[in-house]
This record gives sequence, C-alpha cells and structure tokens, in this order.
Amino acid sequence: MKSVDLSVVMPVLDEAPQIARQLERLQALRAKGVELIVVDGGSLDGTAQLAGVLSDRVLASPRGRAAQMNAGATASQGAVLLFLHADTILPETALQAVLTAVRAGASWGRFDVRIDGRHPLLRIVERMMNWRSRLTGIATGDQAIFVRREVFEKVGGYADLPLMEDIALSTALKRWAAPVCLRETVITSARRWEKHGVLRTVLLMWWLRATYFLGASPARLAMRYGYRPRAS
Repeated sequence: MKSVDLSVVMPVLDEAPQIARQLERLQALRAKGVELIVVDGGSLDGTAQLAGVLSDRVLASPRGRAAQMNAGATASQGAVLLFLHADTILPETALQAVLTAVRAGASWGRFDVRIDGRHPLLRIVERMMNWRSRLTGIATGDQAIFVRREVFEKVGGYADLPLMEDIALSTALKRWAAPVCLRETVITSARRWEKHGVLRTVLLMWWLRATYFLGASPARLAMRYGYRPRAS
C-alpha cells in the first residue's frame, strides 16, 4: 500500500452541474500524491458517474454528511484527513499549508473562509465566521477541517447527526487540542445564503447554532434548516 500524506474526503449529493469543475480544480493536488475520495449519498443526477474519472475512489453511503465523511475517512489511506464540501474551493497552497501545520505539531485545524457572493453583508458574515472560529476553537465544514487520522479516530469521527456534525466534531477535537486557524483562504459558494436571502439565512444559522448549544434536537434543527429525508 502506498504512503499517502493527505486524503481529501468530499461528501456529495446531486452536484452534477458543478462536480466536474470542482474535481478538476483538485487534479493538481492529486498529481502531488493527494488521495481524493468522493462519497455519494444517493444522488439521482449522475454525480457519482461524473466523479469517477476525476477521483481515486467514489463510494456510496447512506445520505448525510456525517455518515458520508466517516465512510470516506474509513476508506482513505492518508495520515491526515481533509473534509471538503462540494461547493468549497481550496487554495493552491492547501497541501503545503496543511502539512506544514501538522509537521509543526498541529492535531487539527481549518482555513479562513471567503464567500463568493457579491452581497455586502457576506463580507461581514465571512469575517465573523473566521473571528468566531478563532475565539471559540469551533470550525464549520465550510472552512475545510483537517485532522490527523489518529486523532480523528480517537475522538470517534463525526457524530451521527443530520446537522451540526462539524460543530460536534470541533467540540470533541478541541478537548484534544486547540485548532490551527490557517490564514490561507478557502472560497465557498454563496448559494445557500442567496437562495433564501442573505439576512434571513444568517439569522436562521445563528438561531440554529444557539438552540443546538442549548440542547435542541439536531434532527429537528435539520428539518428547520430544510433537510427532508429522501423517500426510499
């Protein structure tokens, strides 16, 4: 089995319009030895087939980012795992930045984030995301969380939650060590903010996060966020 420094795990669901373009951006990393694993949660639009020629492995998993990312982590070979959303773009320096941080002793970390929309409120949102993450040690999935495999396994991976799985993982990892907050920037899509309005989405996300920390059921919060189980 070949030695792999970094594995990128990407959960996907019905991403056919943009999956090829996103994976093409990652081919330079593959050329440097990075393993790319795509985990499909039951797409109906051919996403898995489109991903096949542009990734090292395409896996099928029950729907849900937590389940999908755990499946990808289990199947991967990398000493370091990086979890990347299908609408988030890594910087060209991602591999060097992650490995430098890990070799300096980091157990886990995340990137700063920029949102690609033009709405002026999004500039405030992205700054607050980065500032809050540094203050609290909590990262979101949009910030491309990376973690040493052994640490990921010791905390039990992602909790089986339909929402807030990134918050739960960060909370567990923070007990192990503080995150490295990289200044390098990932770019994430503004589509979820633009779909329902930026201000409305910001307020909803704040409410969801606050009620989660107060003990609300992640399943109920997921339904409020718009998650609907797909009929079998």
